[in-house]
Amino acid sequence: MRYNINIMLNLETESKYFALGYPLVGGVDEAGRGPLAGPVVAACVVIGSDFKIGPGDLELVADSKKLSAKKREKLFALIREKAVAVEIGVVDNLTIDKINILQATFLAMRRAIKKLKIQPDYILVDGALKISKLEKAQTAIVQGDAKVWSIAAASIIAKVSRDWLMSEIDKQYPQYEFAKHKGYGTKLHLEKLKEYGPCPLHRFSFRPIKEKEKIIK
Repeated sequence: MRYNINIMLNLETESKYFALGYPLVGGVDEAGRGPLAGPVVAACVVIGSDFKIGPGDLELVADSKKLSAKKREKLFALIREKAVAVEIGVVDNLTIDKINILQATFLAMRRAIKKLKIQPDYILVDGALKISKLEKAQTAIVQGDAKVWSIAAASIIAKVSRDWLMSEIDKQYPQYEFAKHKGYGTKLHLEKLKEYGPCPLHRFSFRPIKEKEKIIK
């Protein structure tokens, strides 16, 4: 299902929970479940019942995948400035290999929420599954990053944060050009893997890396 990028998100979903007596609502999303290298990053964006979306700025918040890098970075700063609280949680590739990507994603989400200086009363999380081991009221919303403002805002925070981390990783391992593909299994990345084999920041539990490791051995 495709969503029109021109449709502006509102606070309809969050307002339902404000009306139910939850003063602060946190939207949660992640970036980096699919890549072959680097961490998974989750973010939580908290807003209150008095939060307003001003014309020309936060009304442009949308699913991070639908925005250019330049727009994401601009909105990243605005969200951090105007939300009640914003935090990220990061889980590295070694932990992903140890506990699997789904559990690593939940861990990153819990870390983001735990770090918040102002805790939300209710969590809205992108996806079909609630965050495991989280002792907080929550609702999972399929394609929430395309439907719910706070989740879309979290998707932007997570994506920009992870892109920055991958640019830092690029400095450590410039031969892989991580700054360009951010660890995803692009043609360029697969070519670099074929040439150099995996590095310590690759996810060895992911099939393409497993196959490369066998070839190297």
